[in-house]
Amino acid sequence: MATKRKIEIFSAGCAVCEDVIAQVKKAACPSCETTVLDMNDAGIATRAKNLGIQSVPSVVIDGKLADCCSERGPDLDALKEIGLGKPLI
Repeated sequence: MATKRKIEIFSAGCAVCEDVIAQVKKAACPSCETTVLDMNDAGIATRAKNLGIQSVPSVVIDGKLADCCSERGPDLDALKEIGLGKPLI
């Protein structure tokens, strides 16, 4: 059983990305392991494509692209609905 919820933020380093990073980190709980991934890295960009990411910033929680990120920017309420800020235990 996982002890941490894995939160990945795919970012291009823009101001919008930085704002989303700050919001997600603020909403994260102690059980959330938050990582920012740089889309300027070819390996990260390939992984993002495999996850279905079409724009940044995008958030992946426990390996699943958040629905709110599939066609538009992240929605904090939608991210909270799928686990952001909720302890696993």
